[in-house]
Amino acid sequence: MRESKRDNILDAAARVVEREGVRAVTYETVAAEAGLTKGGVVYHFTSREDMVTALHEHMAGVWEQGMVAAVGMPAAEASETQRLVGYARAAMQCATRAEMLFQLEGSTNAAHAAPWNEVLNRWVPPAPTDTSDPIATEQFLARLAADGLWAYESLTSTPLAPDFRAALANIIASRIPDTTSAEELPATD
Repeated sequence: MRESKRDNILDAAARVVEREGVRAVTYETVAAEAGLTKGGVVYHFTSREDMVTALHEHMAGVWEQGMVAAVGMPAAEASETQRLVGYARAAMQCATRAEMLFQLEGSTNAAHAAPWNEVLNRWVPPAPTDTSDPIATEQFLARLAADGLWAYESLTSTPLAPDFRAALANIIASRIPDTTSAEELPATD
């Protein structure tokens, strides 16, 4: 399938965010990154706000595609355990600094937060309100571990080696209790 110019522009904008942060997204920086004229970007996005809103939607979609790839099916077809495993693996294997920056930036604007929240609502259970359910608590700890490693990768100047990062993702995923059976929680070290 041929990628559209609009998607190319949004991918270029994501690279700008990855490299320079959210504030660096301007018609000029995105046009230069995409190899287009400023007019070519304006044709697709009549304002910077339109481009930023579209970028939130685009990046949330790319992030969800990573989760689908991690479990081999969309959220609607996956069990609760499979969805959380997909989230953990995607957070460790394909989530980017740009996605984290955009999620943080989007949290202050309901329209920008909406696509991220929709993805989260499909893939992860809500935070438990108490620790009386050990499976829900263990699942939430796995989510926090995945989020923490994603934050580490996004904020440090010393990224983890890819093999080590993948091993950590597998460890986190292996500790997620299976809610489809009545088995006990995995032993802790």
